[in-house]
Amino acid sequence: MKKLWKQYSYAITLILLSFSLALLLSFKHHTDGQDKYMKIKITEGDSLWTISDQFAKQHSLSHAEFVSWVKKHNENISDQIYPGEEIIIPVGKNNSTVTTTELASAPEE
Repeated sequence: MKKLWKQYSYAITLILLSFSLALLLSFKHHTDGQDKYMKIKITEGDSLWTISDQFAKQHSLSHAEFVSWVKKHNENISDQIYPGEEIIIPVGKNNSTVTTTELASAPEE
């Protein structure tokens, strides 16, 4: 065993360090994605377009991209939304590259 360690110690150390770094970065990436969404409750007179306009300073999407994102990442959302419904909206900058795996309620693609 001692001979094996002497011969491959650098490789074993490099593999262990690489694995540790990958594990650390995966945890950091996962926690960063959680603050890019907000759950809101629809009120009378709301539309996806007006909600996009209301939160325009908190996201970098166009109105059409925002509406498309909300429809894609919320189950049972069509062109009509109703008072009392709760939806998840993107509020962080650069959300156009966000994947569905970061959002727990996103439907399978």
